[in-house]
Formats: sequence, C-alpha cells, structure tokens
Amino acid sequence: MTEAAAQDSTSYAGQPVVELERDGVRYTLLGTAHVSRASIDAVNAAIDSGRFDAVAVELDEQRHKALTQPDALAQLDLVKVIREKKVAPFAANLALAAYQRRLAEQLGIEPGAELKAAATEAVARGLSLQLIDRDVGITFRRILQGLSWWDRAKLIGSVAAGLFDREDVSEADIERLKEGDMLESSFGEFARETPTLYASLIDERDRYMAAKLRERGDGAKHVLAVVGAGHLKGMAKYLAEEQRAPQALTEELVQVRQKRNIPWITLTLMVLICGGIAWGYFHGGRDLGRDLLLQWVAWTGGLAALGALLARGHVLSILAAAIAAPLKPFRPGLPPGMFSALAEVHLRKPAYPDFLALRDDAQTLAGWYRNRVCRVVLVFLLSNIGSAIGVWISGASILGRLIH
Repeated sequence: MTEAAAQDSTSYAGQPVVELERDGVRYTLLGTAHVSRASIDAVNAAIDSGRFDAVAVELDEQRHKALTQPDALAQLDLVKVIREKKVAPFAANLALAAYQRRLAEQLGIEPGAELKAAATEAVARGLSLQLIDRDVGITFRRILQGLSWWDRAKLIGSVAAGLFDREDVSEADIERLKEGDMLESSFGEFARETPTLYASLIDERDRYMAAKLRERGDGAKHVLAVVGAGHLKGMAKYLAEEQRAPQALTEELVQVRQKRNIPWITLTLMVLICGGIAWGYFHGGRDLGRDLLLQWVAWTGGLAALGALLARGHVLSILAAAIAAPLKPFRPGLPPGMFSALAEVHLRKPAYPDFLALRDDAQTLAGWYRNRVCRVVLVFLLSNIGSAIGVWISGASILGRLIH
C-alpha cells in the first residue's frame, strides 16, 4: 500500500487531502469543514473532475435522510421508537438538529452542506454512493455504556442545555468545528474533557469509516471519501494499517452491551423494599404493612404522575404513569415512562405538521410543549425521572420506619 498527503491543494480549494492506495483501490480522503463554503466548492470540484467512480460520505442513513429529504421525520414511527427503547437516542438527535439549526441561522450556511452536496452530486452523476458513518443512535448508546453514572448525568445535562440554548455559537466553537466533528461540537465542553467519550465519538468512528471503505463491493477503483477534517488523520491511519477483516470490525463497533434484564442494584433495592413491606405486615401488624405499602405507591406513583403532569401529558397518560410506577418490581426493564408515553402518543397522535416543525420546535422550551412529538419525549423522560426519585425516597422512608 502507498500513501501520499497533499495539503492546500489548489484542486481542492485549499482543503486538506490524503491519498492512499490499498488492495488495488485508490482512496482520496477529502477533509472538510462542516460550516464552510470552501468545502462545498472543493467537493463540487472533486466530483466535477471525473476522476472518481465512487463517492463515500461521513453520513449514516438517518442523517442522510435528514439532509436530503426535508420531510423524512414525518415517516418516523414514534410508537416503534418507544417500544424499542430508543427515546434517549431520539432526544439526542433532536439536540443535534437544534444545534445545527442555530449554526445555520448564525452563519447563513447549513451545517453538513458539503456532505449533502457530495451525496446529491454523486447520485446525479450516476456514481456509486456509500454512507460510511455509524448510526448516531448506536454511537450515543456506546458513549453512555462507557461513562460513569455522574458522567452520564453531565452528558445528558449538556445535551438538554444544548436544546434550549439560544445564544450564538462562540467563535472558538466555530473554529473548532472547522477542524473537528459535528457530533463532538454538539456535546460541547464535556466532549473535550472526557477521554472515554472521545474514544466512542471520534476514534471508533475513524476505525468504523475506514473499515466501511474497505468493505466496498462495487468494484470501484478510485473512491472519493468526504469526511470532516477532524477524522482525516485517524481514518488515513486505520485505512493504511488496519489488518482485521473489515466486516468483523464494523460488526464489533456497532455492538452495544446489553443491560441485564434485572440489574443487580434494582433487584436488590426492590427486594429490600418488598421485603420491608412484608416484614411490616407479619411483625408490625396490618396497619404498619398497609402504611408502608401506601408510602411506596404514593411516592413512586405520585412522583411519576407529577413528572407526566409537568410534561403536560394527557390525563390518561398521567394515570398510566401513576399505575405503572408502583408495579415496577413486577416488570423489570420496562420503565413507567414507556407506558405513559405510549398512552400519550395514542391519545394525542402527532400530526404531519408536528414532524415538519420538529427541528424548529426542539430549539425552545415552548416548542417542546407545543409540538406533540417533543411532548411525548417529555412525558417519557419526566415520568421516568419522577418514578426513580420516588423509588429512592420511598425506600428510605420504609427503611426509616422499620428501624424505628
């Protein structure tokens, strides 16, 4: 294999380029800035040159649809998202969309426009197009599984803050974005301070995209890969040096460690609480047992219902949260927010305009309450948060009663 790097090449509008050859295929990695008109010009010039018979872009299927099909979100099956427990990745995607919209309004250019141009122009010219980035939802879940409980809370807080931040993106962040990665930038300062997050967010995707390039089966001999400048060095390294079979590597990098159906901490807590209530019945009398049971129902059901109420859920969604939360010990792995959100989506079915307005509405708190899609997410999240708080409060209260 051979490798050559060319910086500030006039044929690529001054954008960084790495060219290398492996297994009879020549790869040209074009590093772009996701908020630069020069990058769009470089992409168009490269494809117009006629040198390439295939184009690869730093997009997954979902982001590609979001860029090229304005009404793609209207095809979303929200019930499926809830049942497959993908609400959190969906919320992360809303945060990314809100961040991109802020950039577009501030800079007058759509973030990722050069990726859209590459994909659109490749199809228009009849060139083979490959989407090589890993699914955003998988990346988000792999990030979470590698973080401590406290870092998860900070990450979720960072994402939530990004949803409602109306201030202009700082010049420093814009400069970093020109040299870095859109997902990394959307997570803000937290991404730069957390090595574990960087591994899943950047390095793993470098390996994944390099492997996807090697997986090609279309017979292309000269491939143009359009990727963010922050991925250029890592992708070039893995494309040149990685020896593992590409399919095995990509399969490994999309695996998400499955949680045990009954996490030990949850099981232990539930056993203690249920055991405490039972002990109260047999040793403290019926009145004590009844009081402990009522405490459990009141705290867990009440706070789950309060969460659904704060999300302005339908009255039956609030009732679903109140009923589901106390029954948590009998259905481990199924959060009460799933039931309240499913009730909400059926009782207040999102309409076509809700999906079309999703990216705009996700930028403001008022929009989250106005948009029925966003409100389903709110009902899910706040019901679960309320239930979790209720479990710990009721557990402490029951333990206190038994000790005294």
